Formats: sequence, structure tokens, C-alpha cells
Amino acid sequence: MTVRQLSLPELADGCRRLGVTGVGLWREPVRAYGVAAAGALLRDAGIAVTSLCRGGFLTAGDRAGRRRALDDNRAALDEAAGVGTDTLVLVCGGLPPGDRDPAGARERIADAIGELVPYAAERAVRLAVEPLHPMYAADRCVVSTLGQALELAGRFPAERVGVVVDTYHVWWDDTAPAALAAAGAAGRLAAFQLADWVTPLPRGVLDGRGQLGDGSVEFRYWRRLMDAAGYTGPIEVELFNDGLWVRDGFEVLRETVARFHAHVL
Repeated sequence: MTVRQLSLPELADGCRRLGVTGVGLWREPVRAYGVAAAGALLRDAGIAVTSLCRGGFLTAGDRAGRRRALDDNRAALDEAAGVGTDTLVLVCGGLPPGDRDPAGARERIADAIGELVPYAAERAVRLAVEPLHPMYAADRCVVSTLGQALELAGRFPAERVGVVVDTYHVWWDDTAPAALAAAGAAGRLAAFQLADWVTPLPRGVLDGRGQLGDGSVEFRYWRRLMDAAGYTGPIEVELFNDGLWVRDGFEVLRETVARFHAHVL
């Protein structure tokens, strides 16, 4: 998503040229290119698919909406297995129209995850619950803290359901370090994503994730927390940013690698 202006072949070539050995993918370009073809393209380039984003949106209160969501998540699990990743990121969903009960919505998420776990296990894919900043609670994700994500994940086997630590969403939360440590002790750290928090916030906020080093997040602090918690998996940079998307994609990729070395390693 950081370089969504690149086609998948261009992305694979750019990663290969810059020594990037893993990439997190989004479903839309994968489906447009073809799931099997995308997996083969990246395997042939020697690039691992670190995660697929996204499943989720599991908060519908009506039977038809719930069925549609479960069907879409089963398709997402098929796609994750098809491109060769063991991690499907879940953006769990906001409040349906007229609903003012986030706790009840989280229970519906738990019920849906319970239905999806056996299907995910058959495909050797882990569901990764991502908490989003509270500003997204109404329309995108009622799971707002790592603690809430860990409570949901903790109802299921650790090898089947974990949590995502995304600095953009959790950097502000002074309870997050303890939840992160608990997730590590329980073997539930499924993914680690980086983006900076820049102000002023843009209209709509979705495109406001700053390049590493441009905002308020101390990335080495979060890297140390993840290291101490025993996380040894990939680190993804996921930036939604209109300013980056209008630039040359390879130059953005090169800049992102340089910022990662400067601010994370």
C-alpha cells in the first residue's frame, strides 16, 4: 500500500533491486493480478509475502450481513494461502448504522472469529487482529487498543489468532507496552507495522500516515519493545499517503528503505 502506484511486477522488481525480501500485500491488487499469478511472481523473485490485508468487518448485526462477512473472510483466507502467507490481518469493523454498543460489536467479532478459526486452520493461516486508533471506532474498528485485541485473540489458540502492533494506531496508548509484553509472552504477536503520526491530520485521516521520521513516533522504542517480547518476524511499513502516491513509486520505495535504516534499525 505504501507504493500502490506500482504494479505487482514493478513492486517485485523494485524490492529485488533494493534487497527487500518481504512484502505485505493487499487483496485488491492481488485479485486484479490473479492470486496464483501473484504468488508465483513473488516466489520467483525470492520475495516472501509477509501478510495479506485485509479480512474483518465482522460486526454486522443481521443474519445476511453476517453471512456476507463470513463468506468474504473465507475468500480472504483462500487468497492468503494462495499467495503463500500465513497471516491474514483483520480490521474488525465499526458500528453498524444505528448501533451504539461497541462492546456488543466486539462480541459479534469474537463469534465470527470462532466460526473462521477452523477454516483458517485448514489453510495454515493465522488470523491477526489489528487494533485501530479510537478515531476509527465508529466506522472501521471497534477494537481500539492492544488490550482489547489481546482479549479477543485470547479466546482462541495462539497459533490460530494473534494481534498486530501498528505504531500508527497504538503509539499514543500508555497501556500498549504492557499489552504488547503480554502478547509476546502468550505467543500472540502476529505482525508489526510502522507508520508515523503527522499533524495536522488530513481530511478523512485515512491518508495521513507519515513517512518514518516525519512525525511523533519513536520507532526504535517500539522496536525494542517487540524485541524484548520475543518477536522475530518481519517488520512492515504501511503508509496511506496521497503525497507519496503521486510520486515515482520506486523512489518512494527507495526512500522508505532509507528511512527504515535511519529510524528503526
